[in-house]
Amino acid sequence: MEEDQKLEDRNSNRSRTPHSAKFLDYMGGNWQIKPSAEVALGVVAPFARARRERLAAQFADKTLVIHAGSPKPRSNDTDYRFRAHSAFTHLTGWGSATVPESILVIQATPDGNIAAEALYLRPTAGRGTDEFFANAAIGEFWVGSRPGLDEVSAQLGIPTHDLASFSLPAAAVQLGAENDDSKLAEAASELRLVKDSYEIEQMRQAVAASVAGFENIVRTLPAAIGHHRGERLVETAFFAKARELGNDLGYDTIAAAGDHANTLHWIVNDGPVADGQLILVDAGVEVDSLYTADVTRTLPAGGIFSADQREVYEAVREAADAVFALAKPGIKFRDLHAEAMKVIANKCFEWGILPAGVTAAESLDPENQFHRRWMVHGTSHHLGLDVHDCAQARKEMYLDSELKPGMVFTIEPGLYFHSDDLLAPERFRGIGVRIEDDVLVTETGVENLTAALPRTAVAVERWMAELQQGK
Repeated sequence: MEEDQKLEDRNSNRSRTPHSAKFLDYMGGNWQIKPSAEVALGVVAPFARARRERLAAQFADKTLVIHAGSPKPRSNDTDYRFRAHSAFTHLTGWGSATVPESILVIQATPDGNIAAEALYLRPTAGRGTDEFFANAAIGEFWVGSRPGLDEVSAQLGIPTHDLASFSLPAAAVQLGAENDDSKLAEAASELRLVKDSYEIEQMRQAVAASVAGFENIVRTLPAAIGHHRGERLVETAFFAKARELGNDLGYDTIAAAGDHANTLHWIVNDGPVADGQLILVDAGVEVDSLYTADVTRTLPAGGIFSADQREVYEAVREAADAVFALAKPGIKFRDLHAEAMKVIANKCFEWGILPAGVTAAESLDPENQFHRRWMVHGTSHHLGLDVHDCAQARKEMYLDSELKPGMVFTIEPGLYFHSDDLLAPERFRGIGVRIEDDVLVTETGVENLTAALPRTAVAVERWMAELQQGK
């Protein structure tokens, strides 16, 4: 009786790939040799080297092992498009072309210098092996060739070795593995709080691509209105530009029409878009270096805000403007949110929706916070390789820290009035508004990286009309 096939081997039941010695010999021969391309040291290499040096200085006499990670299954034997661990990307400068399962090793001297470093990766196997044609996960015939060791070393300025030769050093400090070292995760995260000039340029590129994506959304809106899945038309209009101009989306797009805008992370995007509704779109393009923008605009689907929509929209913009006016080096990060909340609390008081007898100042008391019913999220977060960058940083380095030139973060207040919220003014119910910009801290204030997208209600209406008229 035939032995039962192991469960993990059953995916191969659909395979018809021959494996005989004759076929292997036939398949491996008569391929033209590809000329070796000359590869120059990449622009990012010296920046990544400086980052590794700063990290090594914090881990004297340690061996640091940073993993790129493995592909993640989407369904059975199909994977999501691979994206390396952000710390690996930051420390190597290797972006969307990163080979899965690559490993960076940094050996620090007792005084915190780099004694040695190496990058381990899986090079493409020869065409005389069955990996070439029979391995659907990594074979060149299936997924394309991987770069050679010399090519990667020349581009990144790091010595390279075959992944097959890697063995985990004793007492290594790891990141991107199953058991991350908390201190290494913290240090790698805090290393990204202030961006270098290369990172800032990548952020500018991500923003520029995102602006093009929002322009494509506006051009698509007339077709989305009345469509039973109009939100999906909006979502895919942005995605088309993300893939054309960048690597991918930085995160799942929120395309939320009408009351859906009051679900903060509405990514189902399966609803219709009606003329007269607002549509809140939160989207960002990730470029090939894996840096991402994070932008939100709330648009009148038909091109014109109603009076009530305009009132809520301009209240949110006023809150954002207050943060722009405050932000500069020396201001604490937590004060950005506090400044926006002053405006939100005042607006809620003016509209008469705070509890009876409660002033705006009283609502701002930490024990009250009644105005937060209509804005439960924060106003700002760091931005870079991750859409919520530097997330493992210590509180004193993030929330309680002072702004420094080179920091990049968002300013994104909002107001959300659910259609079933009995405490909200009836005229506002079903309206959700968020305005989100990406800013760079300069020596004297902040630069709005997303300034190419209009912010006032009047400017938004004019911009939409111009784009839809083909100007």
